Amino acid sequence: AEAARRGAVTCVYFIEPDLWRAPDAATQHYAFILESLRDLHTQLAALGLKLNLLVGDAITCLQRIADIVPIDRLYAHEETGNDLTYARDKAVAAWCRSHHIGWQEYPQFGVHRGPHDRDHWKAAWQAFCRAPQVPTPERGQASDVRLLDPPPTPQQLGLTDPDPEQRQHGGRQQAQQTLHAFLHERSHQYRGGISSPLSAPTACSRLSAYLSYGCLSMREVFQATESHIASLPPGRSRHKQGLQSFVSRLYWHCHFIQKLEDEPELEYRNLHRGYDGLRESQWDEDRFNAIKTGQTGWPLVDACVAMLAHTGWLNFRMRAMLVSVAAYPLWLHWQPVGQWLARQFLDYEPGIHWSQMQMQSGTTGINVPRIYNPIKQAQDHDPNGEFVRQWLPAMRRVPDTWLFEPWCMADSVQSRCGVVVGKDIARPVCDLELATRQAKERVFERRADPEVRSAKRAIVKKHGSRKQLESPPAKRQSHTGS
Repeated sequence: AEAARRGAVTCVYFIEPDLWRAPDAATQHYAFILESLRDLHTQLAALGLKLNLLVGDAITCLQRIADIVPIDRLYAHEETGNDLTYARDKAVAAWCRSHHIGWQEYPQFGVHRGPHDRDHWKAAWQAFCRAPQVPTPERGQASDVRLLDPPPTPQQLGLTDPDPEQRQHGGRQQAQQTLHAFLHERSHQYRGGISSPLSAPTACSRLSAYLSYGCLSMREVFQATESHIASLPPGRSRHKQGLQSFVSRLYWHCHFIQKLEDEPELEYRNLHRGYDGLRESQWDEDRFNAIKTGQTGWPLVDACVAMLAHTGWLNFRMRAMLVSVAAYPLWLHWQPVGQWLARQFLDYEPGIHWSQMQMQSGTTGINVPRIYNPIKQAQDHDPNGEFVRQWLPAMRRVPDTWLFEPWCMADSVQSRCGVVVGKDIARPVCDLELATRQAKERVFERRADPEVRSAKRAIVKKHGSRKQLESPPAKRQSHTGS
């Protein structure tokens, strides 16, 4: 909008091969972006603008444009991506300075760049989300740049993993339809429906991928939700409370991204350095392969991995359970597990992802470890085995009596139901109770170390959430331009 106000506009998107070779990049991410770009092309055409598509590193692409028309100013949203995109942004900033080009970035979420006070962060986030939305210009003046490189295939970018058959599709049109369906048709299920993998696919908003890739803005979703809450008639208190919980999760979305913005190293270092060496030297590739292939032997875990492979999505509680199982009974370091899961999640958002990987693995130093028992989770959230049997066909033949611990079936029972443990379904990779207890003892022993305890305060000050809602300081200006 600001670029269109100033004059001729060159709309560009760069496909950067080096970024797509990163260990957290996946075919489904790329396919979703291409779908979103096709939708964006249509939107821009309606305004008289053209989307230019360039393949190469950002500096080379910018220079190609500058060789055709002079660049007066570069407009973009603030990246809150991984370390590679952070390095790219620094290179772009240097290029702009050397060419005397102004670079204006706008916050995409309620994430603050630069020094800030965590005590007032929540109030600033609310001010950002409640600020007026910037209207789309009715028309724009297109520049003379016409660059349309053919998009590389996933294989040309080094992406060899499959694209999930049942994943969500990209684009603003799809995003708006999903938002409308959630607010007007599905959100009454939100409270009480988001924990079970059975009800979560429709009870959850399913907006995460559209927020991650910018098909919707945080401000747009926040304001639409608050407006819908206000429109609910009396007697819909449960529905209203569910949507209020959803708004709080929008806050947590940005709260966790802020952690990565403030400390980019948490993508590859323990947030609390006192946990260095806790798991790293005891890596077990066989156990890692077991969870990646859905062969841990714990039905709910393996069913979640199967659902991810087919849909690219899983509800939060089941994601937390997967990380907990990897971190505790399997005793796997969070970073390789996190890279694998980043490729599995269509809605991979680095700030949320790496913060959660560390929190669920017990290496933040400020969160009490959450250790999920996959058997109890199945009893609580899939008591009749519907989810497990949906995604693990062999479990359809297992009697209800052995639903949660099928490895305990006698040979005679296995023979009668036609399921052989160790062949049709996996045996547990370890003794769940023993391995979890040993892992818990190791983590809490490290947690009790005086030096580890003493370093906690600084982490809380920098990254901890604040319980009280503060008013913004008098001189602080709210973010604008999202």
